[in-house]
Amino acid sequence: MTLTRRELLGALAAAPGCAASTPYFGLHDFIERHPKAVFIRRTRVPHKMDREAKLREGLALARQIFVPKAEPGVPLTHRILLKPNITSVRSRNRPDEENWGTGTDPDFYEGLILGLKELGLRRFYSVETNLYHAWHYRGFMEIHERHGVEMNEPEQNYRPPRAAREIVWSKVPDGVVFERIPHHWPVNAPDTWLLNIAKWKGHSMCLTQSVKNEQGLVCLPFIRFCAGMRMVANVPDVMKPHMCREAAERVQRYFENHRRMGFRRYEAREEGNKVSPLAQEIWAHKTLDNQSVLKTGLAMIEGIYGRDGDGFEFGNDYLTNLVMFSRDKFRLDLIGLWLGGHEPGNVYLYRIAKERGFSDTFNPWEVDLYEWTDAGPVPRKLTDFPRHELKSIYLRMPGEPLLHLANEPVDYERLKF
Repeated sequence: MTLTRRELLGALAAAPGCAASTPYFGLHDFIERHPKAVFIRRTRVPHKMDREAKLREGLALARQIFVPKAEPGVPLTHRILLKPNITSVRSRNRPDEENWGTGTDPDFYEGLILGLKELGLRRFYSVETNLYHAWHYRGFMEIHERHGVEMNEPEQNYRPPRAAREIVWSKVPDGVVFERIPHHWPVNAPDTWLLNIAKWKGHSMCLTQSVKNEQGLVCLPFIRFCAGMRMVANVPDVMKPHMCREAAERVQRYFENHRRMGFRRYEAREEGNKVSPLAQEIWAHKTLDNQSVLKTGLAMIEGIYGRDGDGFEFGNDYLTNLVMFSRDKFRLDLIGLWLGGHEPGNVYLYRIAKERGFSDTFNPWEVDLYEWTDAGPVPRKLTDFPRHELKSIYLRMPGEPLLHLANEPVDYERLKF
């Protein structure tokens, strides 16, 4: 007998684990004790459009890694802030199914929500700034309606009283570009716990993963991290009071210094704002300014199917059957980059993150890695997992095709600092 989706959701919700026995929840104790480790779950989805299989994978993982807790834990009265990558693309030239990998899988995401609800959590929110017109293409709005997940208004009004209700401002410590950053409420509001569910896909920033995904929490027009010097030196009036003094000169000096030091891909082709070497330097610093004020409960990369390309219409999906997660977003992304065919030391963001003190490594071989099995975590090496070629348009060097891997060897010992 084939169950309808409504019947399937009802059956899953009635499964064991529905009753909360404590007023708190948290992460599995092993994850809590290993905050710098990265965990990989092999999923068993036969086809990327198998909705029931993906939902079951999300629910099964949620039941294993989110658990009831005694104090200290996260109170069940907290807001749970969900940050999937909702990016969706509708094309006249391709069916929607071919662009399903432009963002987090909605069925896996719904499975996670079901698992969190089993713990007794009820206050769910989701934030996304971009592409409001496309939020419904892959079903996210219907999911949010089913489960009572509240969403933000995509457009901001920076004048009170609306601004006081809808925007949370954060002061950036030691910012390079931003002195203050506005996020959609309830980002950074008290009593809020953030779950980041990114997508494993190619992008002009190489692969868009957990650190990049949180850019979508930032209000317009501040969110335009990718637009190069135009959105540093010539920002709209609403941004000017919140920029660091001499921000344009500072990022230019960083860029010139890194180019003199001989780091790779600083001589890449100039191909527009997002994929120029200077734009990548600016994006890295804005991203780190943003990360300096965010606290994430758990970061995850959904890779049930990965995608190459530019992150939007240009690219193809591949069944990869991996979900990665960690409390450390930077280490998580290093593993995602390497398993996606790239060498993390070639991507500006992660090296600059170490320079600025956000991470203690950009070498994926220094990351403690575990496979998350039904029986619990098992120590693994990088080479124990399949590597995939998620080619992107990131900083094309002379002679490279438009889609390529940033996989040139990196001497991590030489680059230690």
